[in-house]
Amino acid sequence: MNDQTQALLSIDGLTVRFGGLTAVDDLSFQVLPGRIHALIGPNGAGKSTIFNCISRYYDPTGGAISFAGADVTRHRAADMAALGVARTFQNLELFNDLTVEENVLLGTYSYGARGLARLLRRPVAANREFAHHLLERVGLIDFLDARAGGLDFGRQKMLELARALAIKPRLLLLDEPAAGLRNREIDKLDGILTDLASREGVTVLLVEHVMQLVMSISDRITVMSFGHKIAEGPPAEIRSDARVIEAYLGKGNLDE
Repeated sequence: MNDQTQALLSIDGLTVRFGGLTAVDDLSFQVLPGRIHALIGPNGAGKSTIFNCISRYYDPTGGAISFAGADVTRHRAADMAALGVARTFQNLELFNDLTVEENVLLGTYSYGARGLARLLRRPVAANREFAHHLLERVGLIDFLDARAGGLDFGRQKMLELARALAIKPRLLLLDEPAAGLRNREIDKLDGILTDLASREGVTVLLVEHVMQLVMSISDRITVMSFGHKIAEGPPAEIRSDARVIEAYLGKGNLDE
């Protein structure tokens, strides 16, 4: 059973510079296991840069990233996947010419696996069963043989979520999962993420602008502006924080 007081993810003094631009400046926060932690802020605050550092697509200029008590600051992206860190992206990263089932099956194999085309032709029965379970969960079981590129946007978002879940993550990084979704789709996403955290102990860190979702599901929220952390706390505190209201140009934006 997870120790709920020991951070699964720790960001300590993270700094990222691109030439003369400081995208993230001495940022620190922790994400506890089995919790949903939101990272919010106006466009350009540095949120996706942080995700890219955690995912190991970017090397930070300074500071450290720890996962499950180990320093992973210089790990490779494939190492993070092997440790149980999965991610979705702002811009969908699907294999549009593959079927819905094949996209999720790819997620059940390690990034270093060989002969993926052969594995897709004759997938391990347990992997196929698990892929079908995930597709049932996100409402796509009736689209197994559909090409990913032919799905509408909302279903594509759900497919990317299912593929991320296929590695059985300990930490799920979601980059704007509700962007472009309709209200009923946001409600469905709310239920899926809440269930993942509360019933299965999956830790979720999400970047999101849809405050309806953030305020509904988050246990804790870290707020950024221009690369700095300006506030952190549970949703009720964040909603009434004067610094956050100013950053979002009015309290109404937090109640959307």
